[in-house]
Amino acid sequence: QVQLIESGGGLVQAGDSLRLSCAASGRTLRISTMAWFRQGPGKEREFVAAISWTGSKTATADSVKGRFAISRDNAKNTVYLQMNSLKPEDTAVYYCAADRPAPVIYTTANEYDFWGQGTQVTVSS
Repeated sequence: QVQLIESGGGLVQAGDSLRLSCAASGRTLRISTMAWFRQGPGKEREFVAAISWTGSKTATADSVKGRFAISRDNAKNTVYLQMNSLKPEDTAVYYCAADRPAPVIYTTANEYDFWGQGTQVTVSS
């Protein structure tokens, strides 16, 4: 099995930055693309960003494009989400997800096989 553990969430003010981390352990050879999703209060879980195994391909939601950046360090089995210029509407639980090897980067939650428990990000105005 694969375990994903997120860290780095917290309470910040609008305009601040945070970096989330997601460390994978277990049978990590089974995973390829890694992604971040988020779920705000009363909202459905939404795609934020994803990155391929090599890091050569990324996908980012329009709502965070230009502010958030995803990266990974395969030597550490870790994926990161750098979040800049945070807004109150970015408040959500952020989840890390991992997919088995696939030919494309998926942006829908049901395509991902492994999930972390989530880390809370709260942005005050």
